Amino acid sequence: MVAGRKRLTARDWTSAALTALAEGGIAAVAVEPIAASLGTTKGSFYWHFPNREALLEAALAEWERTRTEDVITLVEGEPDLRRRLHKLLTVALGAGTERPAERIELALQANADHPLVAPALARVTSRRLDYLTQVFAGLGFPPDDARRRSLLAYTAYLGHAQLAHATPQAVPTGDELAAYVDAVIATLTAR
Repeated sequence: MVAGRKRLTARDWTSAALTALAEGGIAAVAVEPIAASLGTTKGSFYWHFPNREALLEAALAEWERTRTEDVITLVEGEPDLRRRLHKLLTVALGAGTERPAERIELALQANADHPLVAPALARVTSRRLDYLTQVFAGLGFPPDDARRRSLLAYTAYLGHAQLAHATPQAVPTGDELAAYVDAVIATLTAR
């Protein structure tokens, strides 16, 4: 290791892979360009991963953990289900501008047929819809209705991500975002 250079971890590589994914899609998750962005060589990569597929699997697992499981854990701290739903939508929709999380989401959706992406997307989608269904059921909606509302909430999230990507000026920010989230919840919970 060169003096003054930080020893990279597998997590450094995984984070860089997620950044590359956000910026250029699945094809951008390539060892040499990521090594260059980290200021290192391919040798560092092979210290942590046997191949590109292993890096992509690790990046997908990190995305799944941080953008699904960690978000659910965060909102579970809110005992009131309506406020929990508000917090979930606020976190998911963010500041209303395109962020790497949304770009990753869109890149993965665009590559839904990729053999490593497809199962990760299936798990994440199922987990998110099941969680939303639980929240709507907890708010008193019958199971079928709770599931339909979870689908509507999730497709609204995906549509918001696409809109933030394509025309960021069209999505609400700041105080407008809070009012938008309130309106979305009012629509999703209307009897």
